[in-house]
Amino acid sequence: MRLSEAFRMYEADKKLEGFSPHTLKAYGLQMKLLIRYLGDKNIEEVTLPELKQYLINQTQHLKPSSLSHRVRFIKSFFRWAYDEALTSRNTASKLREPKLGDRIPKALSEEDLETLREGCTTPLEHALVEFLYSTGCRLGEVTNLNISDIDWDNRTVIVVGKGNKEREVYFSTRCAIWLKKYLEQRSRVHHRRGSHDALFVTERDPHRMSAAQVRYILKRIARRANVDANVYPHKLRHSYATHLLDNGAPLEVIQSFLGHSKLETTRLYAQLSGSRRRELYRRFFKS
Repeated sequence: MRLSEAFRMYEADKKLEGFSPHTLKAYGLQMKLLIRYLGDKNIEEVTLPELKQYLINQTQHLKPSSLSHRVRFIKSFFRWAYDEALTSRNTASKLREPKLGDRIPKALSEEDLETLREGCTTPLEHALVEFLYSTGCRLGEVTNLNISDIDWDNRTVIVVGKGNKEREVYFSTRCAIWLKKYLEQRSRVHHRRGSHDALFVTERDPHRMSAAQVRYILKRIARRANVDANVYPHKLRHSYATHLLDNGAPLEVIQSFLGHSKLETTRLYAQLSGSRRRELYRRFFKS
């Protein structure tokens, strides 16, 4: 069976397992790149040296983290193919991921966060920033939300995270105020064009906002506000976690809020800021 045929079966299985469209799209791109290098050969003919050489070629232009994603996909695909008896051996079993140093995700300082808020000029911009920051949601979780998902009385919303897992997240009073202003304005401006179920829609010709459009809006606000830090949706999630930790929230609570399956992920994700560490040192170290 050729690689392309095997991948179509692999993709169908992963859909049934609940993998997100974003993940499946990324896998499809990875397979295209592999086939471009190897050719659409029979899966049984692929050798370990060929896979290693393919990955060695990638090291020239990929970060270790991106290369690691590529290795994981290849190992997953060939393990699946072996389990499905499409090949007599697991060709990728001896591949190893590159060693990665533990990188601490950087959060926005409180000053940068306030500056970003001041840079917002429309209810949409305010609502987007406040929702991303006060919920700690992943970008995909936000773009998939509908207005009907909002529980205004309790200021909560159910999001669908990684692995198709649902969790309840909470948003602040400030966020609720800007969301209502945004939806009221949107209703006035677009009432003749019909309503839309999505919580966040594009500013022109309204339709569900894409991940790329959310990133663009945040970059636009940051440029306008002259925020030096690199601002993107996941950095607001980092900031949410870090600020919770700085204010004394237990790691287990932050883990629940973020929807992490492993506490180790939260421990790396939510790092105490330097100022908070200094404060705690002076409080607890007596000499």
